[in-house]
Amino acid sequence: MNYGKRRLLTVGSAAAGVGAVLGVALWIGGTQQEGGNGQTGRQEAVAERGRTVMPFDLEETTHHFTPTETGGVQDVVADQPDDAKQVSLIRTHLQEEAKAFGRGDFGDPAQIHGDGMPGLAELEDGYERIEVRYRERPDGATLTYTTAEPALVDALHDWFEAQLSDHGDHAKQDTDQRAEHRSKPSPHTSHDRKWTA
Repeated sequence: MNYGKRRLLTVGSAAAGVGAVLGVALWIGGTQQEGGNGQTGRQEAVAERGRTVMPFDLEETTHHFTPTETGGVQDVVADQPDDAKQVSLIRTHLQEEAKAFGRGDFGDPAQIHGDGMPGLAELEDGYERIEVRYRERPDGATLTYTTAEPALVDALHDWFEAQLSDHGDHAKQDTDQRAEHRSKPSPHTSHDRKWTA
């Protein structure tokens, strides 16, 4: 074989190899690409699993996650504050979640986001040292997580970040300054309940 043909064969083989690698990368990355609704494949899968766990409509509600120095605040609110159906469903679900978390049962988030979600193992192991407080608000409900252990605060923040990423447009991050205002109870209710182990 002459030098020109050998060089052409080498270049062709290299191009085929690069093409194969790119094809595999695009195939693997395809599950992370945006779908028709602007969500990644993972966010769509999380939303689908969420529908089997959360009774309220993700398209009609928003999760707000606010990291704090002692843990964090999770608000779930109806996008239309006067949507009594969604508000009721949010409240029922968050009451149940507060009780479960107080027992160390984080099965619902694991079912939605996966057993390996950041922070989850630490929260399951340290649940006895985390106070979970439920509070109603006019447009939904709030869970406030408080702990004195910096490692558990970090785990809560990691857990919040994972949910923010996975929920996409269905979730927002708020600042600690707003958390104090947002977590105040509705003047029409006195439902402030604490569940700890």
